[in-house]
Amino acid sequence: MRHRKNTSKLGRTGAHKRALLSNQVASLILVGQIKTTVQKAKETRRLAEKMVTLAKKGDLHHRRLAVSKIKNNDAVKILFGDIAPKLAERKGGYTRILKLGKRIGDNAELAILKWVDEVAPPVEKTPKKKTEKKPAEKETKSAESK
Repeated sequence: MRHRKNTSKLGRTGAHKRALLSNQVASLILVGQIKTTVQKAKETRRLAEKMVTLAKKGDLHHRRLAVSKIKNNDAVKILFGDIAPKLAERKGGYTRILKLGKRIGDNAELAILKWVDEVAPPVEKTPKKKTEKKPAEKETKSAESK
């Protein structure tokens, strides 16, 4: 019987599920939002909000507990230094799930998991370098062939 078992297995072993959720929470902290399936987003939200609660307490013991769950020191530094102070007044509900629709390949329901108040630093995408055609080289080649 499944009495009082409130989490989803996500089709993985226990260690694989813990690693998946840890990586997704670290990505959420570092990037600001992640795109995943709805069920994974719901499970990730549970862990992310617990980590924000630890970060709001802010002492060494809670920092070590967060490192033991997330396993990414850079993400923990950002969580304790940037995200937790911005969410200090909120009593909960730090994340938001926006449903996107179904994925074409396997018809899985997709969602975006992001912070409510845009507390994470926005990701700056570097613009792609445009390759310009060099017309001068073409003209010199045609002039040499004549």
